[in-house]
Amino acid sequence: MRTLAILLVVLVAACTQGDAKQNKDKAAPPALPVSVIPVEPREVPVSFDAVGRTEGSREVQVRARVAGILEKQLYTEGDSVKAGTVLFQIERAPFEIELAQARGTLAQEIARQELAGKEAERLKMLADRRAISQKEADQAISALSQSSAAVQVARARVRQAELNLSYTTVAAQIDGITGRAVQSIGSLVSPTNDTALLTTITRGDPLWVRFSLSEAEFATVRGAEKTVQVKLETADGRPYPQPAHVNFSGSTVDAATGTVQMRAEVPNPDLGLLPGQFVRVRVIAGTQQAIVVPQTAVMQNEGGRFVWLAADGKAVQRPIRAGNWLGQDWIVLEGLKAGDPVILDNLVRLRPGAAVAPKKAG
Repeated sequence: MRTLAILLVVLVAACTQGDAKQNKDKAAPPALPVSVIPVEPREVPVSFDAVGRTEGSREVQVRARVAGILEKQLYTEGDSVKAGTVLFQIERAPFEIELAQARGTLAQEIARQELAGKEAERLKMLADRRAISQKEADQAISALSQSSAAVQVARARVRQAELNLSYTTVAAQIDGITGRAVQSIGSLVSPTNDTALLTTITRGDPLWVRFSLSEAEFATVRGAEKTVQVKLETADGRPYPQPAHVNFSGSTVDAATGTVQMRAEVPNPDLGLLPGQFVRVRVIAGTQQAIVVPQTAVMQNEGGRFVWLAADGKAVQRPIRAGNWLGQDWIVLEGLKAGDPVILDNLVRLRPGAAVAPKKAG
């Protein structure tokens, strides 16, 4: 009986050990095959991204300089025009009449000046022969001087009338793109109120781009001023083919945002960019040594960005501080060192400590 009990205990223990071993074999999945790359530092550009807005390199308001009825609009809104192109015509008749009156007044004053000159010469001869008093001769000379002054005033009025008449033809001051007409044909315009503004002209080539950099970024850019490059991308992600260059940097830091205002100039011969457009600005200020990993290897959770490493046959999660994109790669500023084996695939199946079978990415 005692022998039977011992046999039963041995059988139960053997079954228990077999079940445990079987469960252990079921709980240990095979190592997950993954591709890895050993990262190494390499030379990458020091770049900063910002959102910029384009504006015309020159923006001019076209205004009426005399009061009158707006008779003609001689351009199509949105046209590209050259400096001197006539845009509007203001009623000329009142100013033509004013000019004619000024010229008539000038002719009268010239005639009076000629008569005063002859009178002064005649009285001077009589005064020399003591036929009249010197006082009468002096009065004649004074009258001649007054007449000469009146002629100068009349000439100035003629010039002013000619200038006013020329202002009835409103021309473009610069080359550029015209805006919409603010005043309608038939409106009474005046230089002394809101009707003075007729339209605007914007020079679109070259174009200016305004953007801001943080204080730290600005310090880096200022330190590499001679080698700074500026590249633009449009809102749809396409790179703009023309290179830009910084032509202005602010002298103060905005206390509210901690940024410094910057401005770049970019050629725009085909008017591919329009004033007021938002663009992505990338400022490149030299190069630096940094580790770069493919964008697909970088993941993110509530703690931030991270990559998976294959260490001693196990998957290890490594937090990183990522910088800018570089083509299809991501610059890693902190978190990795040379030789770290970064896992590239099967990322969603990885768990911390999971067994992996790494192979070098081909």
